[in-house]
Amino acid sequence: MNDDTFERSPLTVLGLGAMGTALVRAWLAVGLKPTVWNRTPGKAEALASQGARPAATAAEAVAASDLVVVCLLDDASVVQALDGIDLTGKDLVDLTTRTPAEARTRARWAEERGARFLDGGIMAVPPMIGVPEAGGYVFYSGSRALFDEHRATLSIPAGTEYTGEDPGAASLHDVALLSAMTGMFAGIAHAFALIRKSDVAPTSLAPLLAGWLNAMTQSVQEQAERLESGDYTRGVVSNLAMMSEGNATLLRTAQEQGVTPELLAPFMALMERRVADGHGEEDVTGVVELLVR
Repeated sequence: MNDDTFERSPLTVLGLGAMGTALVRAWLAVGLKPTVWNRTPGKAEALASQGARPAATAAEAVAASDLVVVCLLDDASVVQALDGIDLTGKDLVDLTTRTPAEARTRARWAEERGARFLDGGIMAVPPMIGVPEAGGYVFYSGSRALFDEHRATLSIPAGTEYTGEDPGAASLHDVALLSAMTGMFAGIAHAFALIRKSDVAPTSLAPLLAGWLNAMTQSVQEQAERLESGDYTRGVVSNLAMMSEGNATLLRTAQEQGVTPELLAPFMALMERRVADGHGEEDVTGVVELLVR
């Protein structure tokens, strides 16, 4: 570590994978010079020519700044990287993907070591970082005082959404959105599989599929309102009984096209159960009740 690197830095970034590097470059672009550390030194050195200050060890990196941003592989990596390091008086912003329970554990762990803690869930891919028009943002939860104090700095790479004092709230929001995305990807994969052996070109189906999915997103707000009201029949146009009956056509088409129904079958089974329990006049909102244990 060069002597001038020991000068106070506006922030430290631990972890220089694709996302960590994108974050550092966004801060560099506005004139900040973060101290950076990565287990593989070459990644830190590559950013030095752009103004970043490489640290030889994680301890040196943490000592250089009051604001420490962590973006590592997983929760275990965070514990390993910060093991034995003095965190007294530090503001620890952890953007590592984790579960809500892990976030709460990490918050207690940081506070026991004298640090304020903020958990974050990044709703963006690296190319979106530092590009405001891309629409990326980060969920934050934990210390409100920390968030308010550093909001201007944290807002440079991407937008910010504070979700509350509960350290697990950011991760819960993050995973909820990612889970919905995963389900959507499952439906898209099934749709493309249906046409795979046909004369329909994927590029011709794509705009139709995107438009249809976009139109269907209005149901998100409708389902949320039904969940809060407890009335799952309010304003229903296509009821669950009718939709469940229509699933048979989807399954027969999959069979005809030589496509496995395994991506759709679990949800269809839940729909059938809800109808069998006497809720055929609802929409799909009631399926939520079958998922909660």
